[in-house]
Amino acid sequence: MVHVLLLLAVLLCWPATGVLAQATGDPIVIGGLFAQSGPAAVVGTPSKLVAEMTVAQINDMGGVLGRPLKLIAYDTESSPDVALRQARQLVEGDKVLAIIGPTSTGEGLAVKKYTEEKHVPIIMTVGGDAVIAGGKFGPYEWTFKAPQRTATAVAKIYDYLQGKKITKIAVLNSKDAFGQDGLADLKANAAKYGIEIVAEESFDNKGTDFSAQAFKLQAAKPQAAVVWTIGPAGAIAAKNFAALPGERPLLVQSHGQPGPSYLELAGEAAGGTVLPGTKLMAPESLADEDPQKIVIESFVKAYKDNGIQEKFPLNTHSGYAYDALTLLRAGLEKAGKADPEALRAALEKLERVVGVSGVYTLSAQDHNGLGPDSMVMLIVDSNRFKLAP
Repeated sequence: MVHVLLLLAVLLCWPATGVLAQATGDPIVIGGLFAQSGPAAVVGTPSKLVAEMTVAQINDMGGVLGRPLKLIAYDTESSPDVALRQARQLVEGDKVLAIIGPTSTGEGLAVKKYTEEKHVPIIMTVGGDAVIAGGKFGPYEWTFKAPQRTATAVAKIYDYLQGKKITKIAVLNSKDAFGQDGLADLKANAAKYGIEIVAEESFDNKGTDFSAQAFKLQAAKPQAAVVWTIGPAGAIAAKNFAALPGERPLLVQSHGQPGPSYLELAGEAAGGTVLPGTKLMAPESLADEDPQKIVIESFVKAYKDNGIQEKFPLNTHSGYAYDALTLLRAGLEKAGKADPEALRAALEKLERVVGVSGVYTLSAQDHNGLGPDSMVMLIVDSNRFKLAP
């Protein structure tokens, strides 16, 4: 099965040529929720472009179940309230079968309760785990997630720090849902790695200076400082830590930061930053036998051939919309029909689906399907991301 899914994944990355038969019949309508404005637009806008590219490629290959896909996408404006309103429009107005997105964890939490109540499968491209955590966050029977879990990124970081004999860390996190999610996982898992969190500080993700928080954290004498946020705030924090006098802790960023924008915004302050990321950020490190190698190489080529690279250089988020649509396509093919319940049940049974971000194996309990082996630890060296030593 993995060989068939791998072939499909590679075919998805071929530029549309018209060589393969076009899909016919009534389209399968799917919705897209992408932050094309606001703080999360740096992730959401290219995600929309990738989604459009991938849908076009799927249709050029003959569609799904012999039918074309039709994507209806809306701008969530990086707002949970707007995301919920647009989700209602997709479900009640546009009558979509399923939804891809939204972009941020806060948006995902706002949308989730509604899509669960309406029994609409949704494959989110959010970073945080709360959308598929259950418990106080509610059921996630209809909710899936393409990016790695926060817990997976935390495990990757802690394993690296443990190997470096680092036992004391400080945490600086944004006050939004993504930052709170990261803080919770960092605290919950520290002890099992022999790590103590000696200080915590937080900030508003729209802030422009976190020097006061950085100074307080440095005073606790941590060996490493872990910053958990997405967007420009990560680069601001890097500059603030770099400006501290005296001995500074090792700077560790979350899996939301690997990308050219972090390097550009942080400048020299980015040097030495350690952070987890997808294999997309270090394709040269992939062994020939790694099933992701050919998928990532093909995706990168398609990304460039479709002109997306010129506007939004590749980053760790670039493949999430592709992966979500790859899972959707595999789920529909397994279900054998375009029916919400059949799709939901089929998604839970997918095995070894090769994507850009990892090889997915889902279950009723695991609506993400990626483990620590889907990530690598990176370090910023000479303004480039390289495998961390």
